[in-house]
Amino acid sequence: MLKKRAKYVAVSAAGVLGLSLGLAACGGGDGGGSSSANTLTIVAEDPIDHLDPQRIYVGETISHTTRLVYRKLLSNPSSTDPKVSSKPIPDLATDEGTSADGAKTWSFTVKDGVKWEDGSEITCEDFAYGASRNFAADELTGGPGFYLTAKLALKGEYPGPYAATPEQQADFDQAVTCDGKTITYKFKTPWPDFPLAISSLHMMDPYKESFDKGAKNDDKIFSNGPYKVDTWNAQKGGTLVRNDEYDPETDDKSLREAKPDKVVFKFGEKASTIYEKLFSDSPDSQKTIVSGSRVPPEFFPRLTEAGVKDRYVQVQSPYVDYLVPNQNQMKDPNVRKALAQATDVESWIAAGGGEKAYTPADSVVNPAVPGYVANPAYKDRNLKGDPAAAKKTLADAGVKTPYPITFTYPQSDTLDKQAAALVQGWEAAGFKVTLDPLGDVYYSNIQKPSNKADVMWGGWGADWGSAMTVTAALFDSRQIEKNTNGQNYGNYSNPAVDKLFDQAANSATIEEQNKFLQEADAVMGEDVAYIPLEIATFNWVRGSKVKGFVTTDASSSYPDLATIDVED
Repeated sequence: MLKKRAKYVAVSAAGVLGLSLGLAACGGGDGGGSSSANTLTIVAEDPIDHLDPQRIYVGETISHTTRLVYRKLLSNPSSTDPKVSSKPIPDLATDEGTSADGAKTWSFTVKDGVKWEDGSEITCEDFAYGASRNFAADELTGGPGFYLTAKLALKGEYPGPYAATPEQQADFDQAVTCDGKTITYKFKTPWPDFPLAISSLHMMDPYKESFDKGAKNDDKIFSNGPYKVDTWNAQKGGTLVRNDEYDPETDDKSLREAKPDKVVFKFGEKASTIYEKLFSDSPDSQKTIVSGSRVPPEFFPRLTEAGVKDRYVQVQSPYVDYLVPNQNQMKDPNVRKALAQATDVESWIAAGGGEKAYTPADSVVNPAVPGYVANPAYKDRNLKGDPAAAKKTLADAGVKTPYPITFTYPQSDTLDKQAAALVQGWEAAGFKVTLDPLGDVYYSNIQKPSNKADVMWGGWGADWGSAMTVTAALFDSRQIEKNTNGQNYGNYSNPAVDKLFDQAANSATIEEQNKFLQEADAVMGEDVAYIPLEIATFNWVRGSKVKGFVTTDASSSYPDLATIDVED
């Protein structure tokens, strides 16, 4: 899951820990005529990238939309107990589903009385249509649908509902079937954690075919949750009001209490401005929470102030930040090894805010993910870096120095400082570094196989509680195509690792799956497919009239809107 960074998240996308999602909700109510006094405001620096459920792939957006507007077959409850919040419970389904054929087949029955915002009933066919949209990758870009497209038991190619021939559509209709209210999915290989995929992402959400306008619906919401759109501007934000067609009797309060009468989103204000208002508790910020941007490091000394410390929450995130050597550019493994040896993680962390902002990472897999083990290549490394050892590695390999490299990263004030902090160690080792900060075009650039950066920044959190959604999602070479490398930003390719990913994908149990993934991670460490940096710590401050504020595994450590409320 992409991480919410200068542009995103997750990141994800995020993007996680139990590793999923979460978000605010709205209980029954009186439609849009409620008093504006009971209004929660959510402010963010950046607009939301996608609102189309099949395209959402950012942790906080998944969480927010789950609690507010989009229900799923299964969702993760809001709880500060990770064992509770990481276990999916029925949402639009009547139960947790049943599997057959060694987890190659899964069936779910849709609840009675669940409706879209126009009053029409949510049907099995809506779920089948939603699943089919994941295959329209040319039209609906950016989502996590690759999980489904790789697994579904199709006989041939299926281009999605917009371009399918009758024969292709018939093929899909054999793999995803409806029998009354029961939907059945048939997969080519076992998918034991399919319920976690459903609860953690929106890719399996229902979608009403008559509402569908393809990519034109990217900033449109057709709600089946407790809120619906009143007004919306993709760049500025908008207002959600109560959805009259939502029946709280069909829902679970651990998923959505939907306490505020309205939820207002505001985009475009700098994090420093947002937090200055929150720290001073200005009247226009008292019913406000922040989306995406955590407390900036310059505000850390003020976290103990009276009137602030009781509104402050700190939590370790499900995300790992890492460096990615570009295998097309940095072909010599000795150069990659020297780069890893010279990387000063301590200086990177200090430049980003220190121990209050990060803890060092020893794998691209977050320790909260089941199956995590430290990568042997990074378990006992020198976090200060060892330029002398790196210099010797380059010399022994006969590499001419200074060796020029370009470091590309998503521009922000903090990342500018962190990038600069790496230069000293790298140049002491014999590299000549050019910094290449990019803005909103960051991911569109590094996802091109032709990208000329030598090393890049990445941030990722598991899509659900499985390392399969990290190592395989990031480093399987078969996602590299002519015009995109997917999430394999460094164009990493090792047939032995791909084989281990296949063995993991064909495992009938998560325990067996993890064994193969750990083997793959160890090989990637030897290849220097990535260099782990740190695990971000999220620091949040809320307005003084915001109540029920918690962060959970279900919300990817962002504010969980399931229980949140405001007071007059």
